[in-house]
Amino acid sequence: MTAQRLPTAVVGSYSMPAWLERAKNDYLRRRISRHDLDEMHDAVVKAAIKDQEVAGVDIVSDGELRRDNMIDDFALRLPGIEVDLTSKKFYYDFYESVVRGKMPTASLGLVEEFDFLRRFTSHRSKVSITGPHSLVKRIRNEYYPSEEALALDIARVMNLELRELVRAGARDLQIDEPYYSGFPEDLAWGVRAINTLVEGVDAYVGLHICYGNRYGKPSWEGSYGYLFPAILDARVHQLTLEFARRGSEDVQLFKEWAPPFVLGLGVIDVKSHDVETPHLVAERIRQALEIVPAERLAVNPDCGCLHLPRDIAFAKLSAMVEGARLVRRELGG
Repeated sequence: MTAQRLPTAVVGSYSMPAWLERAKNDYLRRRISRHDLDEMHDAVVKAAIKDQEVAGVDIVSDGELRRDNMIDDFALRLPGIEVDLTSKKFYYDFYESVVRGKMPTASLGLVEEFDFLRRFTSHRSKVSITGPHSLVKRIRNEYYPSEEALALDIARVMNLELRELVRAGARDLQIDEPYYSGFPEDLAWGVRAINTLVEGVDAYVGLHICYGNRYGKPSWEGSYGYLFPAILDARVHQLTLEFARRGSEDVQLFKEWAPPFVLGLGVIDVKSHDVETPHLVAERIRQALEIVPAERLAVNPDCGCLHLPRDIAFAKLSAMVEGARLVRRELGG
């Protein structure tokens, strides 16, 4: 983790402009070319990076704005996945996709996107990857004997891409697994898939587990208690969880189980347009510090900022950064 105390980061996605939504839909309807859409993507990614830098975020992303959603981007990349390109009319819907044979290995193209990110920021940066468990919940399986078997093979293929990212200079990777919260009974094999995904990957790896953020609304509710003790076997460095919307009660789990992970503390509610004050953010951090030492605490929003208006997203990130600074000053660093 960065030497900065209480490092701030985005979870991954940044505000999606309405004009880009329209352009993505126009592309699906074959009204604009892929070249035109890619030019728009380049411009909006540069703007997202700049917003994060100006807000003062320590670890930035490309805003994930090239992606239609967290599933389709990887279904289209994964070799051996058949995608029906006529099966969705709105960019954020899901394609119909199916696997009918053993997946081969191939480049997924993430390195090129990481290179673009690195060209336009001197900040520490990270790449987010949708995890195998979430992918198997949306890709129809007509070959593998079980969801676990498909997840493990997806992890095998994606592991090669993560190693290529590290060779390209990536030092911070994040795995997104929101579907754990909807299918807690899968957790044991979900963790096995994570460990296959990160085997031999020499990077700082965070695992982000939220309660969903489909169209800016939670998909599930509950407690993170279901994660323990199975999650303790995950070979990751950070567990990034949401607390701003749900309350900080589950931080107690880090006292009860003493997990070996850094806690990525969600202090910004991305499902609300109300902008937190820096003092509220600071208070949320202080409460967590009663259980987790500063050296094992990172600060982030609950989830991605995709569904927030850009001015709201920027204001929330700015408040998050200033709240972390307030606590750093109190800690003497």
